Amino acid sequence: MTDFTPDRIRPAAEANVIGGVAVRGEGRVFEVLRPSDGGLLAPLYSASEAQLAEAVENAAIAQKRSGWGVMEPRARMRLLRRWADLIEQDIDTLAPLEAVGSTRTLKEIRAWDVPYTAECIRFFAEFADKHGGEVAATTQDKFGFTINEPYGVVGAIAPWNLPLVMSAWKLGPAMAAGNAVVLKPSEMTPFSVVRLALLAVEAGIPAGIFNVVQGGGIDIGDALVRAPQVGKVSFTGSTRTGQAIMAACAQTGPKPVTLELGGKSPQIVFGDAELDKASAIVAKAITLNAGQVCVSGSRLLVHESLKDPVVDAIRKAFEAHRIGTTWDDATTMGPIISEGQLSMIDGIVARAIADDGAEAITGGGRATSPQQGSYFQPTLLDGLSPDAEAVQGEIFGPVLTVQTFADEDEAWALANGTRYGLAAGVHTTDLSRAMRATRALEAGTVWVNRYGRSDDFILPTGGYKQSGIGKDLGREAYMANCKSKTALIGL
Repeated sequence: MTDFTPDRIRPAAEANVIGGVAVRGEGRVFEVLRPSDGGLLAPLYSASEAQLAEAVENAAIAQKRSGWGVMEPRARMRLLRRWADLIEQDIDTLAPLEAVGSTRTLKEIRAWDVPYTAECIRFFAEFADKHGGEVAATTQDKFGFTINEPYGVVGAIAPWNLPLVMSAWKLGPAMAAGNAVVLKPSEMTPFSVVRLALLAVEAGIPAGIFNVVQGGGIDIGDALVRAPQVGKVSFTGSTRTGQAIMAACAQTGPKPVTLELGGKSPQIVFGDAELDKASAIVAKAITLNAGQVCVSGSRLLVHESLKDPVVDAIRKAFEAHRIGTTWDDATTMGPIISEGQLSMIDGIVARAIADDGAEAITGGGRATSPQQGSYFQPTLLDGLSPDAEAVQGEIFGPVLTVQTFADEDEAWALANGTRYGLAAGVHTTDLSRAMRATRALEAGTVWVNRYGRSDDFILPTGGYKQSGIGKDLGREAYMANCKSKTALIGL
């Protein structure tokens, strides 16, 4: 057990950052609960629509008056790098704040989330002076070229599952490209990004370049994406909300959007796979953050010859988890974000068993805990048809369905048989099959003999089909935060 208690973490009431100053919201008040024990973390005073309008207008003015978008690129890079350094140095404040209010364990946040957040900012800072435009091939009596310019203000909406990391994905490329950002975090995990914004001011980034507005999606989120000063929108979350955002951007712009949406990602284990390695990867890919990751590998597709040993190995891995609070160092799988989310997961699993004939090989319901938090057992469901709700729909919890296949064609058909296309995993020792898989799978990312992103920020991520549009990370993310101007000069 760590040396702090959750009651020691009390976020300030001033949880909106407008023009570099933390202010108390004048809108709705939410109770932010700790997922691990159900206790009250703090009330959240969300912004009013007037404060949201002030934040967006302030961002637009700050972006122009500060010269952030036209600053000498390496000067902007140095400020972003200083901000990243301060984030890393602030780990003793950021990590407990993130842990008590989210599903991420303190151990994971200290080891990965905070360092990753800082390094993501550093990575995109390096783009500031490395992408400016191109000279075009024209006739000798003309000189043609393109110029990359910032949109001005980027509206960003971040999810609750990895609050710091997902915010960095949006902040890094947008700010490196010279934009100001107005960020709305989830009302369930609102506080750690406030600290990020205040650290940005401390680093010397002009006040108003990074603003935080709190509130719900139906009012503050909608007003943010519709604001006329917002030139581009970035969102991570559900497919339904992404569709509503895209419609709002079409009505009030049109303005470009980057959307990372839902997933129902397959993990395909072929008969020639390394059984122990593949089974361990499959088990981890659905229990990481209690399955609350967009790319969670939630569908196991296993060759019929390997079903029994693979399923047994995954069952043992599931049953070895120690479910507990985010501040307990012995915890290997933390809570579900809220009672509402837990009830949704429990309902899907219950219907799969009662109505669709599924067998719960292990798990199948809520997990008991001495704490009054929201916990669900790692669950392995067998016997479902490909069109069952639990196979087709995003559950966003530690629930893995099992299906078998006889050959590659059947594997591809099952893998591609949902409306989603965010990611896919393939386990095989056959290089040619691995290459065929990367072509055959309808997914924005395909991992072979591994599952999950690396710390190689240069690799873009994004989905096919109803899993989104556009890319986060990589050069693509930076360029998505720039608009391109063409110039042609007669000589």
